[in-house]
Amino acid sequence: MTLDAKIEAYLFYKAEPISRIELAKFFNAPVNDLNEAITTLENRLESSGLSLVVSENDVSLGTKAELGPIFEELRREELSKELSKASLETLSTILYSDSPSRADIDYIRGVNSSFILRNLLIRGLVEKKTHSTDSRRYVYSPSMNLLAYLGVTKREDLPRFEEIKNTLMNKIESEPVTN
Repeated sequence: MTLDAKIEAYLFYKAEPISRIELAKFFNAPVNDLNEAITTLENRLESSGLSLVVSENDVSLGTKAELGPIFEELRREELSKELSKASLETLSTILYSDSPSRADIDYIRGVNSSFILRNLLIRGLVEKKTHSTDSRRYVYSPSMNLLAYLGVTKREDLPRFEEIKNTLMNKIESEPVTN
């Protein structure tokens, strides 16, 4: 399999911007080969519904701008639906954990949570921030809108907050997860 195809699969799986350095390390590829593969992937995606979003340091998959109206309709439809059980599990994990990463959330739930997190972000229920000590990772926290909707002024006011938080944090700390 070609390096550009591997990069495409990796970006699809991660569903977030990845640094060129991280890609080079993961695929054990020289930077020149990596940049060449990124250009090949970018050219290959020109005739598809996907696009490669490239900055100086990061790369991610996106959708073509001309598909915006279709996705706007999907977004409206998603926002009008009730939250799924998986969304509620993810939201609870974020509410009762200290800024978990996606890897932490995946570990607690036992499944990939990328698309659920995207949905919660779109709905404005959670916020995504850069990790304080590792700028390559993101952490999630409840939004102010969510706390207001739940009728609490801070997470600590949630029912059984300390007990549930300690249980979740012990689970995360007992099995360190890297992202």
